[in-house]
Amino acid sequence: MNSSTNYVGQSRRAAWCAAWLLLASAVLALCGASVGSTGFDSVLRMHGDPVAWQIVWDIRLPRTLGAWLAGALLGLSGAVAQGLFRNPLADPYLLGSASGAALGGAVAMALFGVSPVAAHWLARIGITGMAFVGAAGAVVLTLLLAKGVQHTLRLLLAGVIVGVVLGALRDLVELASPDILQAMQAFTLGSTAFVGWMACVLMAVAFGLCSVVAWMLARALDGLTLGEATAASLGLPLMPMRAGLVAAMALATGTAVAQTGLIAFVGLAAPHLVRSIVRVTHERHIVLSSLMGAVLLLAADILARWLLAPQELPVGVLTAALGGTYLLWLMHRRTSQGGAL
Repeated sequence: MNSSTNYVGQSRRAAWCAAWLLLASAVLALCGASVGSTGFDSVLRMHGDPVAWQIVWDIRLPRTLGAWLAGALLGLSGAVAQGLFRNPLADPYLLGSASGAALGGAVAMALFGVSPVAAHWLARIGITGMAFVGAAGAVVLTLLLAKGVQHTLRLLLAGVIVGVVLGALRDLVELASPDILQAMQAFTLGSTAFVGWMACVLMAVAFGLCSVVAWMLARALDGLTLGEATAASLGLPLMPMRAGLVAAMALATGTAVAQTGLIAFVGLAAPHLVRSIVRVTHERHIVLSSLMGAVLLLAADILARWLLAPQELPVGVLTAALGGTYLLWLMHRRTSQGGAL
């Protein structure tokens, strides 16, 4: 009876949490459409001023929606990574996707201007396309080194190695082409300033696909919390399920990084925040983590635009500062209580 009552209570709490996160998303979306170098006046003048309409419709709204979608992708990836590796400190970049995306972006920037052929080829793919190719390539390389997904520890170590090696290659590209250093700094610090409607469409499609796959395979994450032997004894096909979860995590992370650069701590902090509010199965945890990541990144993006207006802070710097402070506080609280993260 107590177990049934507790389940009903947690389900209601999860529903309320989702409702509050959706409400916060709507409020932040209105704020995102209003915050900018021209202030709230652009929203008031939309009907009679074509410049104000262009500012809100072509710049602020896609940026706001893009920040929400990128945060949702990172939150989903973080929830999958922490469940897959059974490690609360796992983040979406563990498989080397961040280093691969940075390398792909650096190579694309370095090739600009080298020859008309290179420029024409890059014009078709774009820097964001190269960043996505680099992220996907890094994950594939990690899987090859780990010889599949059957050994979680081997997969984790392979991801760390791939990340270090690709990071070193990116440094070599930057040394060979020092004129790209400023652009690469903007990429590694993260920004939503260049997100347009097409990027929003791509992220929305990726989020839809990854959400469906992760939700369908969430039973594997629930089983892994009991241990691999127990999960296998329950009849779960762990290898194909792991492969699907890794694919969803890689697609979500690669898409977000390609469009917004390297934004730290959102994928790590969002699942922690959800667990501090409600304990549910991974089916609901993934959904709530996606919503939490979306709210976190959108709020950070609005703060980054507002704090030093009309100048902007890199949103990745803000998320790293806020997320790092939160995790330090959480570590201190759990240590003082004799618990773990």
